[in-house]
Amino acid sequence: MKFKTEIINGIIIFVGMGLYFLLMEWLNMSHHVYLRLLNLIFVVYGVNRAIKTNYEAGVRGYFANLIGAIITSMIGAVLSIIALWIYIQANGGEAYLNEHPARYIFGGDTTNVEYFCIALLFEASAASLAVSFCLMQYWKDKVEVINKVD
Repeated sequence: MKFKTEIINGIIIFVGMGLYFLLMEWLNMSHHVYLRLLNLIFVVYGVNRAIKTNYEAGVRGYFANLIGAIITSMIGAVLSIIALWIYIQANGGEAYLNEHPARYIFGGDTTNVEYFCIALLFEASAASLAVSFCLMQYWKDKVEVINKVD
């Protein structure tokens, strides 16, 4: 497993989600929660690309590719959360965040930026695990050689 692959694909996830959210903000569509859920497309694309690249590079083994998939999606998630934190701070911090509490799946009436970002990190971790496990079910017969003597 080349860590370079995970970094590149994590950055691809980050750039895709960042541009998508900026476009939604620019089009005044960021209040639609269901549109924000489409960021899953970028995560699936980046993780699948990482597994495919590892497969083509000869990386075999379910666990090695699963860990690579999780690392890839978490790199994208952490970079995205850092960028979101910067974006929120640049737009007024907690005042900006509390203008839109009904739009968020969690957060309540008021929340601070750090708690919001930590909650997003937990959500992103769960999504990363789910996406990685689901994609590995697709790739498992290709990356795992069972009942073959080396």
